[in-house]
Amino acid sequence: MAALMAAMPAAAQEAGAVAVEGEIVVTAQKRVENVQDVPISISVVDGKALQEQGAASLVDYAGFVPGMQVSNSGTPGQTTITLRGVAPLSSAQTVGIYLDEAPVGSSAIYNRSGAFTIDLMPYDLQRIEVLKGPQGTLYGASSIGGLVKYVTVQPDTSAFKVRAGVEGFAIKGGDGLGWGAQAMVNVPIVTDRLAMSASFAWRKTPGWVDSVNNAALKDQNDYEQRGGRVALLWQPTPEFSVKLAGIWQSLDSDGNGTYAADLAGNRLGDGRSFNNYVPESFDIDLDYYSATLDYDFGAASLTSATTYSKTQSRQVQDTSYAFGVLFPLLTGGAIAPGITPFYLDLGLEKWTQELRLASPGGGRFEWLIGGFFTDETTSNSQLVRSFDMAGNPIPGLDPLAIVGLPATYKEYAAFANATFRFSDQFEITGGLRWARNEQTFRQISSGAIVPQANNPGESAENVFTYSISPQFHINDDAMLYARVATGYRPGGPNVVVPNVPPTVDADRMKNYEIGLKADFADRLVSVDVALFWMDWTDIQVVRAFGGVSGGANGGKATSKGIEGSMLLRPAPGLTITATGSYTDATLSEDVPEISGFDGDRLPAVPKFSGALRADYEFELGGGNKGSFGAGVRHAGNRFSLVESDPLTALAKPYTSVDLNASVTFSDHWTLRAYARNLLDNKGEMARSTMADGLNRPSFLAISPLQPRTVGVALDMSF
Repeated sequence: MAALMAAMPAAAQEAGAVAVEGEIVVTAQKRVENVQDVPISISVVDGKALQEQGAASLVDYAGFVPGMQVSNSGTPGQTTITLRGVAPLSSAQTVGIYLDEAPVGSSAIYNRSGAFTIDLMPYDLQRIEVLKGPQGTLYGASSIGGLVKYVTVQPDTSAFKVRAGVEGFAIKGGDGLGWGAQAMVNVPIVTDRLAMSASFAWRKTPGWVDSVNNAALKDQNDYEQRGGRVALLWQPTPEFSVKLAGIWQSLDSDGNGTYAADLAGNRLGDGRSFNNYVPESFDIDLDYYSATLDYDFGAASLTSATTYSKTQSRQVQDTSYAFGVLFPLLTGGAIAPGITPFYLDLGLEKWTQELRLASPGGGRFEWLIGGFFTDETTSNSQLVRSFDMAGNPIPGLDPLAIVGLPATYKEYAAFANATFRFSDQFEITGGLRWARNEQTFRQISSGAIVPQANNPGESAENVFTYSISPQFHINDDAMLYARVATGYRPGGPNVVVPNVPPTVDADRMKNYEIGLKADFADRLVSVDVALFWMDWTDIQVVRAFGGVSGGANGGKATSKGIEGSMLLRPAPGLTITATGSYTDATLSEDVPEISGFDGDRLPAVPKFSGALRADYEFELGGGNKGSFGAGVRHAGNRFSLVESDPLTALAKPYTSVDLNASVTFSDHWTLRAYARNLLDNKGEMARSTMADGLNRPSFLAISPLQPRTVGVALDMSF
C-alpha cells in the first residue's frame, strides 16, 4: 500500500473499505461513492498509513492535508482545527467532527468545542475523510469551514483476524522512552451473519518541557492515552443489518507542552520551558455508544443512526500572569502578587438520532431525504483560586472567581439531497436543510472580582442551508465541477456583561468553488485541484472586559484561494505526492469588537502550506516485502489574532522532514521504523500574546512543533 497521508484521487491509496481495485471509497454524501465522483474537495487519510508513519494525533498528519491547519497545547484534545482559513474567533468550533454516522462535540457556544476537539487514537480507524468548505446541508451545524469524519473498522463476518503491536519511541530532550501497545481481534460468531470485533490501545508519551518558576515541574508535559472499542455486526438477511459499537478513550496529561518567551521573542530557560508556578494538568474522557440499522427495500434503503456520548474534560491553567499580578491593585498595595490557578471543568452529554431514506446509487435520478435530532446538556464550571507565593490561601481574595455556565441545546432538522444525470457527461447535485435549535442557559457567578449572579437566558433560531453542484465529466477519468454551498454556526444566549447583547446570532458561510478531479496517462498522473471563494457574515467574536468575556457578532470576512494535490506513479511500487494550498483569509470590513480592520489577515491561517512525499514498496523475495517513505511538510507564518489587534503575535513558519520504513515477513510480521521532524525544526504551530486582567501584554506563549521523534515498532497480523 502506498503510505500516503493526503487525500488523493482514485488509486492514490487503499481506503480499507469494500471498493473496486484502485478506487478510494468515501461516504461524504452519506452513500458509498468513489471519491473521484463526489463534487466536493475531499482528502482521505488512510488508517494503515497513520500507523506506518507513527502518527498519533491530528497534528501529526494535518500538514499533508491541503488547506488544513491544526494546533494544540502539547497534548491531543487541546486542539484547534481550521479548514480553508476559517478559524474560530470565538469558543465554538468552525469545523464539524463526525464519528461514523453522528456528530461528536458540542454545537453550543459554552462548551469550548473550538479549543477542545476530539482527537481519536488511530489504531482502529479505517480512514479519515476531510471535507472542505461548508457542509451544512448534509451534516448540519458548526461545519462552516468543513468536516473531519472518522470512519472506524467494521467487523468482518467471514474471517477470524488478530492484530497486535508494540512500539517504542524517543523525543529529543524527553524524559525517557515513550511506548505504545495495541491489539485487535475480529471473531465471526456466525459466518456471514454475526461478527464481533474488539480493540484496545495504550500509549505513554514522555514530557520535555520544564518550568522556570517551579523546579519540581520538570518534563511536565508527559501524557498517557488509553482507548478501546467493541463493535457487533448482525446481518440476519442480505437486506437487513445492525451495527452496535462502544468507544472509550481517555487522556491524562501532567502539563501543557507550550513554551514561554518574553515580549521580544526570547524563549525562557533552555528554550523549551514555560513559566507556570503550578502544574497545568489536562484530562479528557470520552464514552461513545452507537446503534445503526440499515434495511434495503430494493427501491430505497432506510438507515437509522442513534448515538449517545459523554465527554468530560478537566484543565488547570496558571493564570498568575493575568490575575495574581493584580493583587496589589485590588488591595491598595496591601497584598503582593500571588498565584492564581484556574480550574476549568467541561461536561457534555449528547444524544443524536438520524433517520434517512435513500434511493439506490447509479441511476439517472438519485435522492436522499432525512431527519435529524440532537439533545445536549453541557456544563462549564470555572474556579479561580488565590494563593500567596508560599501557597497559602489569601483571605478576602480566595476564591477570586466562581463561574458556572450550564446550558442545554436541542436541534431539529430535515434535509434532502438529490442528483439528476442529464446525460453521461452532465449531472447536477443539490440539497436543502432546515434546522431549528432551542437553547437554555444560566450564568452563575460569585467571588472577589466577579459580581454575584444567577441569571437565566434562552434563545431559538431557524436556519436554512443549501448546496448545488453541477458536474461535467470530460471522460471516464476526468470531472469538472462547481459548487455553491452554505453553512452556519449556531448562536445562543449570551453572558450578562455590560454592553454585550443578550443573545449571539448564528454566523453564516457561503462557498463558491470550482474544481477538477482527473487521472491522466492511464493513471500515471492524478490531479485534484479546487479554487474557492468563501464569504463569512455575522462572525461570532469574543469581547473581553478586564478578564471577563462575552460573545458578539462582528462583521464580514472573505477566504479565497486554491488547494490541490498531484500524484505521480513513475515506476511500479513508487508514488510521489505533492499537496499544497494558498489561502488569503481577511476581514472584508472593519470589526471593532476584535480590533480588526478591513483587509486584516485572519488568525491561525498561513498563506501557504504544502507537502511533498514519496513512497516506495518493493519485494524482498521469499514472500517478504519492504517499504520506504519520506515526506516534507511546510506551513508559513500565522497570526494569533486578527492582524491589527495590538496583542496579535506571529508564529514562525515550520518545515518538517519525516521518514518511515518497514519490512514485512510472510504477510504476518512487520518491523517498522519512523522519524518525525527528523531535522528538529524549531517552528511553531501557534504563538500568542498573554495579557493580564487589564489587557496589558505579559509574555508570549508558543505551541511548538514536537521535537525530533524517532520510533520502532513490531506488528503482527493473522
